[in-house]
Amino acid sequence: MHARYTYWLGLVLLLGLLAPTFTYATHVRAGEITTRRVDPNRLEYEITLTTYFDELNGRIASDQTNSVDFCLGDGSIVNVPRSVRRNINSNTSINIYRFRYTYQGPGVYQISVAIEKRNDRTINLRQPSQDITFWIRTTIQVNAGLGLNSTPVLLNPPLDSARTGQRFCHNPAAFDSDGDSLAYRMAIPQESTTGAPCRGFAVNGYRDPARGIDPNAQNEARNGQATLGINPTTGDLCWDSPAVAGQYNIAFIIEEWRDGVLIGEITRDMQIIVTDSRNNRPLLDPIPDLCREAGSLIEVPIRATDPDGQRLELTAFGGIFNRNPDGTQYNPPIVPLPFATLISQPQSGTVTGLIRWQTACAHIRQEEYDVLARVVDVPGRTATQLAALQSFRIRIIAPRPQGLRATPQATATGRAIRLSWNPYTCIPPSTTTTGTSEMLVYRREGCAPLQSGTCTTGLSTSTGYALIGTVPIGTNTFTDTTGLRRGIQYSYRIVARFPPVPLGGESVVSDGVCVDLPLLAPLITQVTVDSTDNQRGQITVRWTRPIGLNPADGGAPFQYRVFRATGLTGTDFTQITAITSSLQPGVADTVFVDRGLNTQANAYRYRIDFFQTSPQGALTRVDATEPAASPRLTLNPALRQIELTWATNTPWSNDNQTHVVFRSRRGTAGPLVEVARVPVQGQPYRYTDTGNSTLAGVQSLSLSVDSNYCYRVLTVGRYTSTTAVRGLLLNYSQIACASPLDTTRPCAPRLSLDSLACDPATQQALCNQTSFSNNLRWQYPPAGQSCEPADRYNLYYSRFSGPAQSFSLVTTTPTTSFRHQSLTTVAGCYYVTAVSRRGIEGPASNTVCQDVCPQFVLPNVFTPNNDGRNDLWQPGSCSVFVVSVETVIYNRWGGRVFSTSDPQIRWDGRNSAGQEQPSGLYYYEVVVRFGGLDPSAPPVVLKGWVQLFRENGASGG
Repeated sequence: MHARYTYWLGLVLLLGLLAPTFTYATHVRAGEITTRRVDPNRLEYEITLTTYFDELNGRIASDQTNSVDFCLGDGSIVNVPRSVRRNINSNTSINIYRFRYTYQGPGVYQISVAIEKRNDRTINLRQPSQDITFWIRTTIQVNAGLGLNSTPVLLNPPLDSARTGQRFCHNPAAFDSDGDSLAYRMAIPQESTTGAPCRGFAVNGYRDPARGIDPNAQNEARNGQATLGINPTTGDLCWDSPAVAGQYNIAFIIEEWRDGVLIGEITRDMQIIVTDSRNNRPLLDPIPDLCREAGSLIEVPIRATDPDGQRLELTAFGGIFNRNPDGTQYNPPIVPLPFATLISQPQSGTVTGLIRWQTACAHIRQEEYDVLARVVDVPGRTATQLAALQSFRIRIIAPRPQGLRATPQATATGRAIRLSWNPYTCIPPSTTTTGTSEMLVYRREGCAPLQSGTCTTGLSTSTGYALIGTVPIGTNTFTDTTGLRRGIQYSYRIVARFPPVPLGGESVVSDGVCVDLPLLAPLITQVTVDSTDNQRGQITVRWTRPIGLNPADGGAPFQYRVFRATGLTGTDFTQITAITSSLQPGVADTVFVDRGLNTQANAYRYRIDFFQTSPQGALTRVDATEPAASPRLTLNPALRQIELTWATNTPWSNDNQTHVVFRSRRGTAGPLVEVARVPVQGQPYRYTDTGNSTLAGVQSLSLSVDSNYCYRVLTVGRYTSTTAVRGLLLNYSQIACASPLDTTRPCAPRLSLDSLACDPATQQALCNQTSFSNNLRWQYPPAGQSCEPADRYNLYYSRFSGPAQSFSLVTTTPTTSFRHQSLTTVAGCYYVTAVSRRGIEGPASNTVCQDVCPQFVLPNVFTPNNDGRNDLWQPGSCSVFVVSVETVIYNRWGGRVFSTSDPQIRWDGRNSAGQEQPSGLYYYEVVVRFGGLDPSAPPVVLKGWVQLFRENGASGG
């Protein structure tokens, strides 16, 4: 028999006589260092080393390790006695060394411990492995701005065994009580040398367990090479799969991130025992991730089976249980009360369990809670005990506000809706003094149901809802008076919002409530053009009676006053008539025919004001309708065709309907024939008439350039957000006439602009420039279009976009590219047109714009020691296109220390009175305005902190 095989077989048989969980030689099996800040006024930390010692073959060494030396990263070494030594099983003890230490100032510190004597016969380490030091470290960022921060704690002890040929997994059940994000990566176990306990390095001679022992090792499925790795998100460490029995040590690092910044990392160095046992690992049924509102009772069923029919033991780990790795209660609690419990019912070959957790408002946070379910079999003393695990996540979100109600208010105009809801009681304790928690009120027109995911918080504007107001979280009423319109149904929803970290940002959106404003005023239902003329045009206006008003309640006589403005969006309303009404049925008092108009050149817009008689006999205005305009048709002649566009401006919707196009060949006097029915969505509405028609009974023809064609459009609309007016609303545009073109003309070119790269290298290259340029090129004719050849091109430029945009001609060029030079900034917009040999200028191309890069980089440390290096706090690199900078510096208590309007800031560490400020953390608010496209764009507000260091090390600020 092969000598190595004989050795391992004898070793496995020996271990099989000892216990289900095995250790081999001396002393240290695993460990990690964790910390937590304990004093809000000082940089005082509780530092804990948790180690796992071999109590079978290393008891003597374990007895002697009554204290260890901690290296604190600031030059200090502290000897700390052992505070806990407790057996987890007959072979392994958990040992805890804990003390408190106060750092003198902020910084990044590496805490480490070196312990003599790793376990002997660890086959992936150099031999004898008992001569290798166990060296472990944790790195923390000491900073008062991080609050009472803690590193993650590892709640699952590293005590699982593995079998050759089977996939092995471990998860540390890391929990961060501050809700920081965790990431995982593999590492190499560390050692130190005699006389240098504070310096560690990778164990010399370390071999990767997956491939370093047997290069031909296969995974469990036997379809690939063996692997060893860790999931960077969940922390599942899996070895697929061990090939050689024995004892191994590996290590991995857990990174702690907050707001995208790495603030610390801890290392776990752990041991894995692999045997050739014939035992098969248990199997856990899949457990899905969960998302629940705070206050819900969570019940998670767990079921595991054993292929060998052996008895199973089920456990669970995670912060929600508030238990140490040894099963004792964690103190102080790492999760606010109440805690979760696991109820287990073992059976032969099967075990079932139920995790029960009554969640509370204090459990709301941005990060999920990681939970680890672990099942181990009990195969007897002749086989290795094996485990299976599965991690899943529970997210606790703020619950939806309840009891939302809406009531129209009895005001002078009636245009107010009062909202009320049940007091919102699920307020996490840490937000009660911040003053930033609030209730968001959203509104939309119409009462369509809202589709959202089961774990969706907040309310997206894509749902059609718009934020209309906020109130403090303790308020449970809101009155909406903004932009309400008569005859419209409004839907309201509310959302609770908290500070974003570490709570959860926003709650689930409430159920919606729908309400109509009472119709105390009419609704316009028609503004249609009866005839088209430049002097004798005519428009008919119709409206409803005030449905919400009962004439028997008084107020008669009533009066409608009709107002008119010129244009589709006109606002120059002038009263043109008044109609007295008793609101009695059968009286035609809701129609007015407006004559003597120039409907050929103008659209007209109407408004109806409604009056009632007061008890004193005076006419009093009750309310007014939303204005409505007549449809406006525009014709654009093209090659052998005519393009029609029409627009509307009405309180009802003309979208999602089929509009009707009429055409006449002999002018306005000729008969108008229906030639097309056009489904429309979104203005302006469009139709191109080529002479062909798909309507039955309409003869197709080729449009002649010698003929004049006249058109009229019938728009179709509906009040989609109210039940007050049912049915379709029909309105005609004016008649417009045009002839098609008989030749091609210039087309619109396709314009492009070389974009400005916003990377640091490009910005640095622009630092010393005072003159800039933009490179433009265009395509003519655009692909697939038949256009008249261009003789030259006109390029137009506007320095600004938006309301301030004003284009002017830059150049006329025969080429299809241009470099616009001698600019004071790259910001600007362009379009180009083609000009034919006949001098006809075609339509404008697409508009392209270049904007500046709003970059302003600030360092987070400076040393005003007058040594000529880093003496001033100022932007880290030149900031191009900056118009102005306003800076205010505060100390840690919020006191204002320094302010300046200097774009380079140049703070030398003194206050405004010229007094030197002590070392410490200072906070800044910098308001930067950039010379970009939009002159009305809001400034960029930068808030953060900067560390001031002086040679004397004084702290303060």
